[in-house]
Amino acid sequence: MRVNKNYSCLPAEEKGIHIINIRAIEDIGYDQHESTLLNSLSKNPDADCKYGLYFRDGKRKVDYILVYHYKKSSAGKALARRAQQNDASVRSTKQDQPLPGKGVQLEMGESEPHMDYHEDDKRFRREEYEGNLVEAGLELERDEDTKIHGIGFVKIHAPWNVLCREAEFLKLKMPTKKMYQINQTHGLLKKINSVIQKITEPIQPKVAEHKPQTVKRLSYPFSREKQHLFDLSDKDSFFDSKTRSTIVYEILKRTTCTKAKYSMGITSLLANGVYSAAYPLHDGDYEGENVEPNDRKLLCEEWASYGVFYKYQPIDLVRKYFGEKIGLYFAWLGVYTQMLIPASIVGIIVFLYGCATVDENIPSMEMCDQRNNITMCPLCDKTCSYWKMSSACATARASHLFDNPATVFFSVFMALWAATFMEHWKRKQMRLNYRWDLTGFEEEEDHPRAEYEAKVLEKSLRKEHKHKETDKEKLTWKDRFPAYLTNFVGIIFMVGLTFAIVFGVIIYRISTAAALAISSTPSGRSSVRVTVTATAVIINLVVIIILDEVYGCIARWLTQIEVPKTDKNFEERLIFKAFLLKFVNAYTPIFYVAFFKGRFVGRPGDYVYIFHSFRMEECAPGGCLMELCIQLSIIMLGKQLIQNNLFEIGIPKMKKFIRYLKLKRRRSLDHEEHMKKKQRYEVDYNLEPFAGLTPEYMEMIIQFGFVTLFVASFPLAPLFALLNNIIEIRLDAKKFVTELRRPVAVRAKDIGIWYNILRGIGKLAVIINAFVISFTSDFIPRLVYLYMYSENGTMHGFVNHTLSSFNVSDFQAGTAPNDPLDLGYEVQICRYKDYREPPWSENKYDISKDFWAVLAARLAFVIVFQNLVMFMSEFVDWIIPDIPKDISQQIHKEKVLMVEVFMREEQGKLQMLETWKDKDKKKGENCNNHSPRLSRSRSGSLSSCHSYPLDV
Repeated sequence: MRVNKNYSCLPAEEKGIHIINIRAIEDIGYDQHESTLLNSLSKNPDADCKYGLYFRDGKRKVDYILVYHYKKSSAGKALARRAQQNDASVRSTKQDQPLPGKGVQLEMGESEPHMDYHEDDKRFRREEYEGNLVEAGLELERDEDTKIHGIGFVKIHAPWNVLCREAEFLKLKMPTKKMYQINQTHGLLKKINSVIQKITEPIQPKVAEHKPQTVKRLSYPFSREKQHLFDLSDKDSFFDSKTRSTIVYEILKRTTCTKAKYSMGITSLLANGVYSAAYPLHDGDYEGENVEPNDRKLLCEEWASYGVFYKYQPIDLVRKYFGEKIGLYFAWLGVYTQMLIPASIVGIIVFLYGCATVDENIPSMEMCDQRNNITMCPLCDKTCSYWKMSSACATARASHLFDNPATVFFSVFMALWAATFMEHWKRKQMRLNYRWDLTGFEEEEDHPRAEYEAKVLEKSLRKEHKHKETDKEKLTWKDRFPAYLTNFVGIIFMVGLTFAIVFGVIIYRISTAAALAISSTPSGRSSVRVTVTATAVIINLVVIIILDEVYGCIARWLTQIEVPKTDKNFEERLIFKAFLLKFVNAYTPIFYVAFFKGRFVGRPGDYVYIFHSFRMEECAPGGCLMELCIQLSIIMLGKQLIQNNLFEIGIPKMKKFIRYLKLKRRRSLDHEEHMKKKQRYEVDYNLEPFAGLTPEYMEMIIQFGFVTLFVASFPLAPLFALLNNIIEIRLDAKKFVTELRRPVAVRAKDIGIWYNILRGIGKLAVIINAFVISFTSDFIPRLVYLYMYSENGTMHGFVNHTLSSFNVSDFQAGTAPNDPLDLGYEVQICRYKDYREPPWSENKYDISKDFWAVLAARLAFVIVFQNLVMFMSEFVDWIIPDIPKDISQQIHKEKVLMVEVFMREEQGKLQMLETWKDKDKKKGENCNNHSPRLSRSRSGSLSSCHSYPLDV
């Protein structure tokens, strides 16, 4: 590899020793005491380079880090032992030490060629790739003298000319010298805004970027020809660290290595193990004494701390440090959390209304009244006996807390809330686009992924082998058909697996209920339903958490075998598959309780059986809504507590601890080496790699489904989501600032496919809540009874109206209770919840007319509710403009100002040309007056005199 002055690890004046060879010199036998003495007399070089933030010269900033593994050869160790025996050979070796991979590797290759072939191949690829980076204009510095044994680091710096060139290629909008006044509100609005600012001042973060601005710099895509437009007084800070690392990453992706018969960018080199990691550096330490102020420390204090949970997020500083894509995620999470506040307040009011009216609810009072003496039919065959309806009093009273007229209003409110939230986010997104200079930004097609390039190469090699001359190859649907088929079969299988697990839990519930009914005491039989429900939900929760992790891995594998061309395509396909599988996994048990449980039971004497032995389970006398509430609350709270919080805290810390143990085992036991302070890139290497925003978005989208889809059965869902998100924001912030390597900043103007998923969930929520209210709750049967069957216009007699009668003599053989006198008297007629003809009717046990009346009312409610709420949501969508008026005015103002700037520039050029022409004419006249022979003898000189100002 060609090594120039930029590709050195020491300043130009210290070329006597190449930094790459220092590790080899130590292995050869450099005297420990001599090195200690020299270090004590010389200045600490680590302090000059701010412990890895700069090159060794202390001037060039490290913009990116490449990490690779290397192995010490056994020949090198033998050479070191021989060198220790002869001090003269040590000195001679110090002066003429070869570069790594040169002299020493030749000797090693003679003795152990089979062991180091792959290492040599990787080293050759690194040398070529790093040489190409140097040719692209980057400056490199290598460091293998680190505390992490066997790990080498390549520090990358982008000089000013490279930054300017790439900023122009990437069309980065940079602030110009021109500043303009931001339109301010006037009159009453101005007074209201000032009052709001004073009230919210204690909850604003103490960062400069968060303060309201009255002026803004005009931004324009950077151009080297128009550098005079930009404020270049401080070139070191013109491109911030986020922009510098983005530019270097683009060069790393574009630069190729061709020694492997096909081009390999940084993604391919990472995938093939040539490099083990690539990342930009954090700005510095975030804790400790004498830490210099930096953005990371400020973020840790004002954002990534649980003590500031009540404050707004410093979104502009987050964007400045992590980039627009991560900034948009936290901005969206903040807007979502803020919007949960009114939803939580209304949900609490609805719940309190249910608590206040529970003693006035006539149906639950009738169920609890022991004087009614309603005897219910057995819940299972033979082992279960008859039971009193009053024993289900507690369940009936609890059902009213969530099944009351206020829940219908709350469902309508939450549908409108979802539409308002989406519109509010679109407006917030436009404000951020304006503030972050993303207006007019269009994402360009990304570089092909390493796997795609490898697949295309494989295809082209096959065609070359068949002696076919082809153009540039690409993967067609025929090449991907096996992967598509695998995806289809795999997803169907996973969905079927989820259904099978839910079915298994149903069998558990039925069999456990029958077993508890046999063995329980009379007092324990009353709590059988609660016990079975609670244990089944816990089993569902454990299965959901396990399958969530499994489905995430399977979705990634299914996406990988499709070989998408770009990272964006890969991410969108991964999101779709993961969301589909996790949605089915999380909501299938809830859908079963809401819409299927108790619907296919049959009737006494003609029950529906599973495997000819297990009777389908029924809903409680108060309906399935209470059980749906229990199921929803436990799964939602369990997922948030265990999966979202404990896993996010515990797993990264456990991985970090494992890495620490591995490094400690590999680290040298030398005391001086142990006491030496780590470089910044060594500390960042020990952090967890950034794995993308998909898991963060996914958990919030699933939570959004819990909040909106079944909110009619659990009005407190927004409250629990709010409490979780307050912790989640600070937890994610702490993870990004302290636990993860700094991600590469990615420009983005929206949240991508997640917005479409949110809109789809919002539409689906309207339909599901309509069915929950009409079919799961007793809201519609109560209305039908009140307006069609009630004799006095009240709900008295409603419970009796919903129960049908059964003659116990009509039980099938072997299904009647073993102990018919368990209640102390002989039962002739028992009741069950259904709309059927009585046993004394001509068409006994047939479905009655009341059933059809209630069904018609239910379907009508679904149609009316769905269309009404959809219309109201669309009306909200239409009435709220996507772009705030002030932002659209500001964008228009920017365009006008930019046109004015260029018009003035053109006018200045024209004036300058006219001035030059006038001067040229005067010079010509002077030449004619003083040298009359000039035009005759040297006419060319006169013409050149006229052309001179234009050349300048």
